[in-house]
Amino acid sequence: MPANHDVRRDALRKVLVEKDLDAALITRLVNIRYLTGFTGSNGVLLLTHDDAVLATDGRYTTQAEAQAPDVERLITTAVMTDLVRRAASTGRVRTGFEAHDVTVEAHERLLEAVEGATLTALGWAVEGLRAIKDDDEIELLRRAFRAADEAFAELVATTLSGRTEKDIRTDLERRMLAHGADAASFETIVASGPNSAVPHHRPTERVVERGDFVKLDFGALVEGYHSDMTRTVVVGPPADWQREVHALVAAAQQASIDLFRPGATSADLDRAARDVIDNAGHGEHYTHSLGHGVGLEIHEAPSLRKDGTDTLAEGMPVTVEPGVYLPGRGGVRIEDTLVVRADVPESLSTSTKDLLVVA
Repeated sequence: MPANHDVRRDALRKVLVEKDLDAALITRLVNIRYLTGFTGSNGVLLLTHDDAVLATDGRYTTQAEAQAPDVERLITTAVMTDLVRRAASTGRVRTGFEAHDVTVEAHERLLEAVEGATLTALGWAVEGLRAIKDDDEIELLRRAFRAADEAFAELVATTLSGRTEKDIRTDLERRMLAHGADAASFETIVASGPNSAVPHHRPTERVVERGDFVKLDFGALVEGYHSDMTRTVVVGPPADWQREVHALVAAAQQASIDLFRPGATSADLDRAARDVIDNAGHGEHYTHSLGHGVGLEIHEAPSLRKDGTDTLAEGMPVTVEPGVYLPGRGGVRIEDTLVVRADVPESLSTSTKDLLVVA
């Protein structure tokens, strides 16, 4: 991935100015990766208005040099304490920290260990920056979606009936790896028949039968970036109720996509999809929020939900995934990840959203 971490650190420095902070102590590993490129399992980043120091332990000396060559590196076993002490010793008395990551106990230990340290909650500042992806990040997401799309196309060309959910799950993940994925983005959902009415069903030994809905929620991981999509297919000719539910979910998704542009609010997008389902008499069967951002994490900002306050901005990749779940019968979810553009959103998935009939 091209080295644009300095641009990201400069963006965080602007946040420091806005918040009247002298430094930021970044402890979430995914945020450290975003700001430096370092992917080790132990590290803390101290960012000031003038420089950046990455602290890690001796296991990662070589890795840190290779992945984060443009920041100062400190090898220590007390990564957090030593950086807070360093900030305090240079007069950086107002240091923002990720209060959503640092435990109360760790916070208390820092204040006891470092005289003169002043720690102020930074908020979800880095996560806010991460919500808008640059061109390099979008390209990695495209690669992740290509791996998932190609795997899905191959899978639905095979016979699903007579196979267990677990077997289909393993087959789909193997195909994503064959098409360039480093791993699955998350635990793949394969939910058949009545199980498809469970939004986050975990695959079992249930054998897929003719007449079943099969809901597939899956994604590929490529260089740290996640894809996320859901398709619901039917084994053999669909019943009328299956066509109706699938068409309803597709209409709900499209109602939200029609509003998908910069400035649209989370609540408005959720409401657009939810109103379609409510008006069809299935409001009680739509039990989750509309979507979420994706990137270095499978769930990122923004969050699309009925009480949400987030606003879309150009460059945000966000899922749109309404669903209708009929207990004991089956359910449908259709999920795409769209990149917010000034006019028409870019769909990262190319798989058809039509109701596919499979063997």
